[in-house]
Amino acid sequence: MGVSSESGITHEELRLAARNHAMPLEALRWPITPVGLHYLLVHYDVPLVDPATWRLEVGGTVAQPLLTTLDELREWPSVELTATMECAGNGRALFEPRPLSQPWLTEAVGTAIWRGVPLAALLDEARPGSDAVEVVFSALDRGLEGGIEQRYARSLPLAEARESGAVLAYEMNGAPLPPQHGFPLRLVVPGWYGMTNVKWLTAVTLTTEPFAGYQQAMSYRYRQHEDEPGRPVTRMRPRSLLVPPGLPDFFTRERVVEGSPIALEGRAWSGGAPVARVEVSDDGGASWLEARLTRDLEGPWAWVRFELEWEPPRTGAFVLCSRATDETGATQPLEPEWNVGGYENNAVQRVSVTVR
Repeated sequence: MGVSSESGITHEELRLAARNHAMPLEALRWPITPVGLHYLLVHYDVPLVDPATWRLEVGGTVAQPLLTTLDELREWPSVELTATMECAGNGRALFEPRPLSQPWLTEAVGTAIWRGVPLAALLDEARPGSDAVEVVFSALDRGLEGGIEQRYARSLPLAEARESGAVLAYEMNGAPLPPQHGFPLRLVVPGWYGMTNVKWLTAVTLTTEPFAGYQQAMSYRYRQHEDEPGRPVTRMRPRSLLVPPGLPDFFTRERVVEGSPIALEGRAWSGGAPVARVEVSDDGGASWLEARLTRDLEGPWAWVRFELEWEPPRTGAFVLCSRATDETGATQPLEPEWNVGGYENNAVQRVSVTVR
């Protein structure tokens, strides 16, 4: 992954942006993101899967290997998980210099209701060996990355796989997974960035050594230089996004609003702990007002709604910001923290508004 100091988007980035779509910020008004508006990132190709011949294999260091069909999985006791999912590269296009990859601004996020089998139940059935340390999740999509031919695969420590509340999901918002979201089965790990939630799942493998595949050991590492190992990208940092108020300019997306007070609203989330507070600023972050929080979804892993009645002190131009703080005290920075991969950019959103 290279970087660019130029402001223009490359042809390669444009092609990625055309394949992968963000969630329009006005969709923050919906507690549950409609499937067609939920953000989407496909690393390689969307595979064509025949559900009649598809199988999930659970093996490796286990006492009882499993080979199961989709119909058989649907007969297991199921759970529903409401979870906000954000791409680890959300905000990448706002870095300078800009890492060359999918050029997300701030909208690579969505919240869905996932139904499926608890991962812990499947692991209990397979009975991991006493020397098992990680669980590797392998997908059907294949491609080249970093010069390496591979199929997409990620891992979790065994303890995290058991205790995280992860689900092997076959439904999204009450319907079978659509092809682009991982049909027929995907992993959903609440609180973790999107790369962890392996789509088109075909194998779950228990290992006695840490997984050294490309997507684990080379990609999704937070580092300042290419030649350092860095640390793995894991849980989502606290973040908030405002619904842009008023009317948009078609090209710039800058907003025009009239009247006072002006109702501001948005959503906030964190993968580390529930959101405790959201503040809103109308002067680019020099001063802050606390917003009201509404927890309109069940469970600890879904975003919360915030709202504030804003009374502009004058007409003219403003820069609106919002800042989330979770129960651990972690909060959003005013400026992004640059890194080679363009990951974990949870700097405050800035919305340009003209009050008439």
